[in-house]
Amino acid sequence: MRTLSSFLTERTLCVTLSRYAGLLAAGALILTGCTDQQPMKSSLEERIDRFAPTVITADTAHLSAGDRVALRKIVEAAAIMDRIFIRQVWDGNEALMKQLAADSTHEGKERFRYFTINMGPWSKLDHDSAFIPGVPPRPLGANYYPADVSKEALDAWVHTLSKAEQERATGFFYVIRRNNTNTLSTVPYSVEYRDLLVPAAQLLREAASSTDNPSLRSFLTKRADALLSNDYYASDVAWMDLDSPIDVTIGPYETYMDGFFNYKAAFEAYVGLRDDEETARLGQFASRLQEIENNLPIDPKYRNPSLGKLAPIRVIDEYAIGGEARAGVQTAAFNLPNDERIVREKGSKRVMLKNVQEAKFNKILRPIAAVAIDPAQASLVAFKPFFTHILAHELMHGLGPHNIVLGGRQTTVRQELKELYSAFEEAKADISGLFALQYWIDHGVVEKTMEHPMYVTYLAGIFRSVRFGINEAHGKGMAFQFNYLADHGAIVYHEETGSYSVDFEAMKSAVKALTGEIMTLQAEGNYSRVKETFDRFATIKPQMRSVLDRLTAIPVDIAPEFPDTH
Repeated sequence: MRTLSSFLTERTLCVTLSRYAGLLAAGALILTGCTDQQPMKSSLEERIDRFAPTVITADTAHLSAGDRVALRKIVEAAAIMDRIFIRQVWDGNEALMKQLAADSTHEGKERFRYFTINMGPWSKLDHDSAFIPGVPPRPLGANYYPADVSKEALDAWVHTLSKAEQERATGFFYVIRRNNTNTLSTVPYSVEYRDLLVPAAQLLREAASSTDNPSLRSFLTKRADALLSNDYYASDVAWMDLDSPIDVTIGPYETYMDGFFNYKAAFEAYVGLRDDEETARLGQFASRLQEIENNLPIDPKYRNPSLGKLAPIRVIDEYAIGGEARAGVQTAAFNLPNDERIVREKGSKRVMLKNVQEAKFNKILRPIAAVAIDPAQASLVAFKPFFTHILAHELMHGLGPHNIVLGGRQTTVRQELKELYSAFEEAKADISGLFALQYWIDHGVVEKTMEHPMYVTYLAGIFRSVRFGINEAHGKGMAFQFNYLADHGAIVYHEETGSYSVDFEAMKSAVKALTGEIMTLQAEGNYSRVKETFDRFATIKPQMRSVLDRLTAIPVDIAPEFPDTH
């Protein structure tokens, strides 16, 4: 909970008190006694205003007639991902959504709107606080586990299972439920969500029969099969090989919502149109990933001497989304699949959502930089380094330790770091992305003129991400990086302007050191050290807070609208 003083910005005290009081009460709150010149807003309206309504479109003119039909079917399937994800959030989520949708009062419409932004009754930007009266605290295990079972009890239960049963219990695509004897058991997603997966699979098959692109037809067919068989391996391989004007990511992927263990995957969908020119330009980086791996600042025994097939890079303009992709802060790029078997055998694919990134940069990052960055460096903030660092971030997810051996036991970094994995992995991708770009600058792959803008744009981006909240993986990872770099003199605070700048030489050495420290802890699967590191660094200190408090008039993120899909 933020303190009252943190809201004392240029806004009048009347609006300040309204927001603060509204945060203390779960629902919308109207205060009296304000002047007519300053309209009063409810707490919920203030929260909604943090998401800037943004029209997102993509050019479909180049699509064939068959692909146009396929696109419509895929968008319909993406909408079904919304319904599955709503179930995954909380066992009361579906019923609550129907209740909110039926409320035609002004307050009811506000609540429903904010519910759809968050895909649930908890505000992601406010430490998952409830904004609907009467709902319980957000369950850490979402609806993947029985509501009455603790993390410790689940962990103890898993250790009683056979190896095959443990793989299912800790696997991406199984929920844990109580069976007829009231004992815990695993249930495949294909069973748990069958009523929705059957029509989704049918739509994907209809899309596959319409497209004239072989790779799209292969992926859609195999993904339709996977939805009903619960075996996603073949369709993940087909997704890696997808080479189509329509770029589709649909199914269970990210594990952020599993606050117990980061085991369980949430359903989502990204549907986009490929930008061939940008895809070709950025593809040059994929061929140089082994060189980066070979020069990572870690013990050589932790490096991967063979990354496998070169990682595909796709630049797309987003056309539609579904499921977890709608929830809260919008994704600017992603790196998938999460299945370590695919990563080991074929690498991982990076998808850049260019039109989303442009919207975020123009509506959010530029205004933040004007406040948070020292005037001597603020002009260095630019879209190209913003876009390129996001690419490097996604590329670096595939490098460094993933499959590890501890005491002769084969395991993964994800399994060893459990609920800490996502935030630590996001921090790794951020900081090692800078390391990779600096390496390419030093070796003439990236132009030298990118160097200073890259670091200053990254610094502005820290403030953008931390505003998501440090309980969220990206925000927590960014707060950790910021404090580490500040402690090493790479980020400098200026009392006279109340803003920050970059010490470029200190930044280079600190980035290299932090890259090495993070990846070493990952290679060691060192849960306790990672927790100690977060406890020390993943905080908001007073100087950063003073800057964040002056950003309240700037939207935190965009609320995308897709008029072409209606």
